Amino acid sequence: MTVSDDSLRLAEALIFASATPISPQILRPLLPEEEAVADVVAALKERYAGRGVELVDVAGGLQFRTAPDLAPRLTRVIEVPRRLPRVAMETLAIIAYRQPVTRGEIEEVRGTALSQNTLDALLEAELIAPRGRRESPGRPTLWGTTPNFLTKFGLKALSDLPRREDLINDSAIFGGSPTLPSAGQPAMSGEDEASEADDRQDDDAETEGVIPPATEEDAPAQG
Repeated sequence: MTVSDDSLRLAEALIFASATPISPQILRPLLPEEEAVADVVAALKERYAGRGVELVDVAGGLQFRTAPDLAPRLTRVIEVPRRLPRVAMETLAIIAYRQPVTRGEIEEVRGTALSQNTLDALLEAELIAPRGRRESPGRPTLWGTTPNFLTKFGLKALSDLPRREDLINDSAIFGGSPTLPSAGQPAMSGEDEASEADDRQDDDAETEGVIPPATEEDAPAQG
C-alpha cells in the first residue's frame, strides 16, 4: 500500500522527538484511517536503512538509534556512560532470566549475600522494580525488570534474551558478550579498565563478606 509523505514525516517527527520508544498505539491516531501503521513503519525503516541512524524495534515500540557499526568511532568524541559493577550485572542477569524472583533466591543463585547497595543501584538506574510479594513466610518482595531494561539493552521483549545455555556463564550476561545486543561497546580505555578493576575489587570484597550485606532491619521491605 502507498504511504503518503506526510504520514512518513509525521511518524518520523514523533519518534525523533520522543525520549522513549513509540508504540503503534501512540502512532495510530496521528495517521489517516486508510493507512496502516505497519505500512508506515515499514516505509520509514526502508528510508533509514543503511544510514547513520536507523529505526529499530525496542521495548514494544520504535526508536531511532545510531547504526551499530558506527558506535566504536562515535565513542571517540562521545562519553560512554560508566557500566554497572560486575555484581550488579550478575544480579540483573539473574532477575532478567528468573523473574519474578526474591532477594533470597538471587542470593541462592549467586552463592553469596546481596548488598542493599546493589539493589539500590539497579533501582536508581530504573532497570528493576518490585513485582509484588511472594505468598510465603515473611512475604518477600518479588523483583522484575522494567521497560527501561528492554530499552537499555535494545530488546523488543524479554523473549529476545539470548538462551542461558548459549552463554558461557552468567557473569558474561550484559557485560559485553558478542552474542548480546549491547555488544557494540568499544574496548575500554586505560582509565575505564582501571575503573573496572576497582569494581571487581569492590565486588570481591562483598563476596568475601568484607562489605557486610544489608540486614533485615536495614531493609525490611526487601525479599
